[in-house]
Amino acid sequence: MLRNVIQQLRRLVVDNDLDPFPLAGTLRGYGKASLAADAKSGLSVALLAIPQGMAYAMLAGLPIHYGITCSAAAAIIGPLLCGSPYTVFGPTNATAFLISTTLFTGAAAAAGTYQEVLGLMPLLVFMVGLILVVSAYLRVADLIQYISRSVVVGYITGAAVLIIANQLRYVLGIDLSRDESRTFVGVISGLATRSQEAQWQPLLVGVLTASTYFGLRRSLRRLAFPATLVGIALVTYFLHRWMPQFAVELFDKDKFSLTQLIPQVPDFLTPTTLGGSMIGFFGKVNILFGTALGVAFLASLETSVMSKTLASQTGQPSNLNQDMLSLGVANLAGSILSGMPASGSLTRSALNYNAGARSRLSSIMSGLLCVVGILLLGGLVAYIPKTCLAALVICVAITLINRHSLRICLNATGSDAAVLITTMAAALVSRLDTAIFLGTAVSIALYLKKASKPHLAEYEFNHEGQLAEAEDAQKRRHPAISIVHVEGELFFGAAELFRTQIQHVCADSNISVIVLRLKNARHLDATSVMALEDLIKFMRKAGRHLIISGASLDVEKVLRNSGLLKVLDDDPEGVRNDTKDRNFFLNNPRNPNLSTRDALIRAQEIIGDQEADIRIFYDPSKEAEPKKN
Repeated sequence: MLRNVIQQLRRLVVDNDLDPFPLAGTLRGYGKASLAADAKSGLSVALLAIPQGMAYAMLAGLPIHYGITCSAAAAIIGPLLCGSPYTVFGPTNATAFLISTTLFTGAAAAAGTYQEVLGLMPLLVFMVGLILVVSAYLRVADLIQYISRSVVVGYITGAAVLIIANQLRYVLGIDLSRDESRTFVGVISGLATRSQEAQWQPLLVGVLTASTYFGLRRSLRRLAFPATLVGIALVTYFLHRWMPQFAVELFDKDKFSLTQLIPQVPDFLTPTTLGGSMIGFFGKVNILFGTALGVAFLASLETSVMSKTLASQTGQPSNLNQDMLSLGVANLAGSILSGMPASGSLTRSALNYNAGARSRLSSIMSGLLCVVGILLLGGLVAYIPKTCLAALVICVAITLINRHSLRICLNATGSDAAVLITTMAAALVSRLDTAIFLGTAVSIALYLKKASKPHLAEYEFNHEGQLAEAEDAQKRRHPAISIVHVEGELFFGAAELFRTQIQHVCADSNISVIVLRLKNARHLDATSVMALEDLIKFMRKAGRHLIISGASLDVEKVLRNSGLLKVLDDDPEGVRNDTKDRNFFLNNPRNPNLSTRDALIRAQEIIGDQEADIRIFYDPSKEAEPKKN
C-alpha cells in the first residue's frame, strides 16, 4: 500500500507539464519592435504598480515600501516561469487585507508588539511561496476550477466592503484600536462611537481625492491613480504651507533608505522574541501557518481568475499549475526583500496586455522601473497624506463590487445565492481566511448534495428482447427478480442514499434476487464499497441474493482490489476459478445488454424458476410522477 502511495506521488511530481524556463522561448527572435512595445507597456504598469503597492502595503498594516519592493521583486521573478506572457505579479488588495485581518489582529498581534510581528513577515512570505511551489507540483491548481465562482464573487464583495469601512478611519481622522478594526461590525461600531473625533481636514482631502480620481478615469484611465496621488500630495503640501492650521497626517514615519532595501537572507531558525517569550522556528510556523495557507489559497484563486481572464482575451490556453509555480518562486524571492506576499494582479496584467506588451519581458521592465521608483521616492514618501492614499484604496475597492456578477450569482440557482451570501457575510463578521474557507466548504457541500443522488429505475426485457425501463410497475403481481439500473455517481456522498434506496426495494418480501446494473455508475470509492458489502450481508441474512451486472472495468478494479468480489461470490478464500455460481458480470461493449441477460439467467438459477416474473421498481422520489405512455 505504501509503495502505491509513493508511486502516485512520484507520478504527480515527475509526470507534469511544468516548463522549467519558458523565458527561453521568448528570447528567440526577440527584436527592436518587441523591445519598444514591452518598454512602453512596462512603464505604464510601473506607474500604476508603485502607488498601488504603497496603498496595499498601507492596507495590510505594513510600511508602504513593502508594497513597492513586492511589486518590483514579483514582477521581475514571476515572468521567468510564468505561463502567460502578460501576467504581472505583485501585491493585491484582497491578500493585503487578509494579512491585516489575520496577522496584525490575530494571535501574533495579541502576543507581541507591532515590530515583533513585522519581523515574522519574511517567514510568512517564504511559507506562502513554499506552499505554492509544492502545490504546483502536486497539481493542486487543477482542483481550483471546482471552486464555485460564487465563492470568489462573495469574498471579493465582502472584502471590498470591509476595505471601504476600514479606510474610512483615515479619511475621517479617527484612530481605531486593533480589536475594533478586525471585522466590519467592529469598524462601524468604533467609527460610530468615536464620531466626535472626526476632523474636517482629512475628510476634505479624501473627498477631493475621490472626485479627482473618478474624474481622471474618464480621460486618463491608466494614469488616474498615480496622477491623483501626485496631484493631491502637491495640493496638500502647498495648502499646509499657506495655511498652517490645515494639517493632515503624512507618511513621514515611513521614509526609507537604500540600506533598508538591500536583500538579506532571513534567519528563520534563530528564536525571536514575541510578547516577552522566545519563540523557536516551529513555534513561528505554528503561528503563521493558518495565515500562510489562507494567503496561498487566495493568491491561487486570484491568479486563476486572472489567467482565465487573460486567456479569454488573448486566445492562448492557460496553465494554472505553471502560474502557481511561478507565483511560488516569486514569493520565495520576495521573502529576502522585506516584501509582502504577491498574487496575480488582474488590473496590472490587463493593463500590461492592453498597453501593447509583446512578451513577458514587459513585466520584468516594469519591475526594474519599480526599483528606480523606490530609489527616487525614498524621501518623497513623507509628503503623501494618509487620507489621500486611503481614499484611493476606497475608490479601487468600490470598483471591485461587480453588480453584474452579484446579480448572476443571486439569481442563477439557490445554491449559488447561498454560497454568495454565506461567503460575503462571513467576510464581514469574521476573519477573511475563515470566510474563504467557509465559502469553499459550503460550495463543495452543496455540490456534493446535488451529485450524491443516484437515479435508480428498474428495467426489464421488452418483447423485442431489448433491455429498457419498465413502463408500468403495477402489472407485475408476483415479482421474484428485480433488475435495478443505477445511474450517476457512487462516491462517498451517494453511498448511504444508494444503500437506503436498494433496501427500500428489499422491503417487498416477494423479491428473492436483485440484479444491480452498474453500467452507468461511476466513481466508486471505499465508502460505496462498504455500503455494497453491508447490503450484500443484509440481503443474505434475509435469504436473498445480490448480483452485479454491466459493470465497467474501473468498477471491476475497485471491487476486485477491495475484495468485494469474493464477498459477492460468497468465496472468501478465492479458491473458485470457474465462472459457475458467479454473481458478477462484466459489461460487454459490443452488446451492453448481454451481461444483464447472463445475470438474469443466474438469478433464475438461484430461485429455480426459468420463467420468473420481473418486478419493475422506480426511484421513490419519482413515484408521485405518473409515467406517460
